[in-house]
Amino acid sequence: MFQALADRTRRDIVRRVMVEELSVSELAASYEMSFAGVQKHVAVLERAGIVSKQRVGRAQIAHVEMAAIRTVRSLLGELEDLWRARVARIDDLLADEEAAER
Repeated sequence: MFQALADRTRRDIVRRVMVEELSVSELAASYEMSFAGVQKHVAVLERAGIVSKQRVGRAQIAHVEMAAIRTVRSLLGELEDLWRARVARIDDLLADEEAAER
């Protein structure tokens, strides 16, 4: 999931599709790249389970899988907590070191 979201264009696609379900053609019109290029970005998001497509007539409509977004948000929250704890521990160690030097 993180690899899929590492790309700026893919993150933008997710943002757009969260607001409104769009066809791949509608998405492609928003970017200065080929339809095939946008289609590849959508495919990466689809393989990661972040976006899914549904055929409506000739159009492929993309929509966000909110469960996947919630999973990413939860994982990021856990990582943030982990790093905050590590930084706090470093602060504590530095404070202890300063106190010992006095």
